[in-house]
Amino acid sequence: MGPSSGVPGEAEQPDPELVEVEVGGTALLKCGPSHSPGNFSHADWFSVHKEKPTLIFLVRQGQGQSEPGEYQNRLSLQDQGTTLALARITPHDERIFLCQGKRPRSQEHRIQLRVYKAPEEPLIQVNALGISVNSEEPGEVATCVGRNGYPLPQVTWYKNSQSLKEEKNRVHIQSSQIVESSGLYTLRSVLKAQLTKEDKDAQFYCELSYRLPSGNHMKESREVTVPVFYPAERVWLEVEPEGMLKEGDRVEIRCLADGNPPPHFSIGKQNLSTREMEEERTDDNGVLVLEPARKEHSGLYECQGLDLESTASLLSDQQELVVNYVSEVRVSPAAPESQEGSSLTLTCEAESNQDLEFQWLREKTGKVLAKGPVLQLRNLKREAGGGYRCVASVPSVPGLNRTQLVNVAIFGSPWMALRERKMWVKENSVLNLSCEASGHPRPSIVWSVDGTASEQDQDPQSVLSVLNVLVTPELLETGAECVASNSLGRNTTVIILELDSNRTTSLSTSTVSPYARANSTSTEKKLTEPESKGVVIVAVTVCVLVLAVLGAVLYFFYKKGKLPCGRSGKQEITLPPSRKGEFVVEVKSDKLPEEMGLLQGSNGDKRAPGDQGEKYIDLRH
Repeated sequence: MGPSSGVPGEAEQPDPELVEVEVGGTALLKCGPSHSPGNFSHADWFSVHKEKPTLIFLVRQGQGQSEPGEYQNRLSLQDQGTTLALARITPHDERIFLCQGKRPRSQEHRIQLRVYKAPEEPLIQVNALGISVNSEEPGEVATCVGRNGYPLPQVTWYKNSQSLKEEKNRVHIQSSQIVESSGLYTLRSVLKAQLTKEDKDAQFYCELSYRLPSGNHMKESREVTVPVFYPAERVWLEVEPEGMLKEGDRVEIRCLADGNPPPHFSIGKQNLSTREMEEERTDDNGVLVLEPARKEHSGLYECQGLDLESTASLLSDQQELVVNYVSEVRVSPAAPESQEGSSLTLTCEAESNQDLEFQWLREKTGKVLAKGPVLQLRNLKREAGGGYRCVASVPSVPGLNRTQLVNVAIFGSPWMALRERKMWVKENSVLNLSCEASGHPRPSIVWSVDGTASEQDQDPQSVLSVLNVLVTPELLETGAECVASNSLGRNTTVIILELDSNRTTSLSTSTVSPYARANSTSTEKKLTEPESKGVVIVAVTVCVLVLAVLGAVLYFFYKKGKLPCGRSGKQEITLPPSRKGEFVVEVKSDKLPEEMGLLQGSNGDKRAPGDQGEKYIDLRH
């Protein structure tokens, strides 16, 4: 159905009213300017596409009716019929809409509908293959894609935040677009540029500019760096770790260059005899690994870089490598031995490329005996035998030192670790008997009983013998004897065996090994700690009870008047003849000498060590 008089739009019309809306929104189309007082209860709406109007909606007496077609289900009336609402806007809706009012007179109003859609976040893809600075034409740096925008957004490329413009033989930007079935645009832009070595760290990104009803907007991509290939101009050596090196360190020597990709490297070391550089064997990465480093690795090193593309060769400056060292430490005499009472001088020697310091230490205690290469030992005793260690160190290189242990032997007959030893055993059990002796010359050990013996050297002058035996009645009766002998004498250790079933937790005592050193013949009786404490408690309790009984007896006689008290306090206690000999109180104690100090007299004096705690108070006279 067309307009009633003529073709709409044929006469010259003023500029249409502009209405802007985003894709998916609703456009409000008014049938005339807002200040126009016209009556639009009777109007016809047209869409104009390619200058051809098509009736899309009728308004009669304020009621609307859609015409069949693409707008049939998206149109509705608002504001008492003065506004036509077009819902679910798409890019295809960007066109002119025409409203013809019929009353009170014919009038026409044109509306230009503009549609907008922000593009998605731009995606940037860098050229991972890189660009050579020797390329004669600009190489592809990156590609930028902006999808689903409307209208077509504008793209701008940046390098280090500076916009790039087209430049002949230097910068070229090639952009294209695709119109999707939805009417939206997808933009694709390719940046090509001639790069230099200075661009190896340059940051590139693209920016999309677009418009919405709210104004102008923009979106930026992430920044990317393109690989730039350029020849090396210089090569050099690098040594790890830095600082002073010492023997035993893991040392890595590597070549470095300012080219990308790096050239093929080789490392050479100067031959001291010919003064020529000889190539060293490196790993797959061209790194020379010295592990462990030795003093022979010291010398001049050089790196050579070969550019495989241009075949150009570059040499580094020569670099001296110093591996600090301490030679093997030597002690003289190497096997020192001496008589008791004499003196001995030990001398330590070593070489190094740095200044050395020497120290002498006692091996078994770690105590520093002397500083310097010479150790003087005077008035030697048996106890002076054993290990002495010389330490040669370099103060300027932390951790660089070497040591040498030497054993001093003092001539003497065998020393036994124990003179006598008691062991509690079970009959028919297998038992290990041990015996340790020392002396110089080194003693040999034999046993008085049969068994399987094995020896272990504790140090050059000491030996430990272990005898594996079966506990038999005969062995229980005889015990075992270990005999150590050398050219200067002999010594023994006696091992007494007793059945474990004979042991008791009573106050009885048992003879235990004194663990005395050789030549000591002392023996002592010793209680175990719990038994000793029990004896102390019982003894104190008995003493208290006896004193209480004694006090009661004295008080009884005093009350009966049979205990006269003189001023001198020296009166005797007299008893009837029939009772003589009946009141004898005996106080005994099994305390050991060291425990008797707990029982003191009224004057505070401790009992003599020989006093075994036996006291008698005779009341018979």
